[in-house]
Amino acid sequence: MTMIKKFNCEIDCAACAEKVTDAIRKIDGVEDVSVNFLTQKFKLKAVDDRFDEILEEAIATGKRIEPDFSVER
Repeated sequence: MTMIKKFNCEIDCAACAEKVTDAIRKIDGVEDVSVNFLTQKFKLKAVDDRFDEILEEAIATGKRIEPDFSVER
């Protein structure tokens, strides 16, 4: 089973959003992800039973690529 959640986020540019999206997409358990610079939205679709763990890994991955990346929970 999967879960989809949307969050407000902060990202500095469209290129950064694309890099972060590509990196998060490679995390095991992630089914779909989008980081939108214009709307400052982060959407994650991941396996339900590990969603919180995957979310934490996704945020950490985003911060490694773009230190100013943040997600409001």
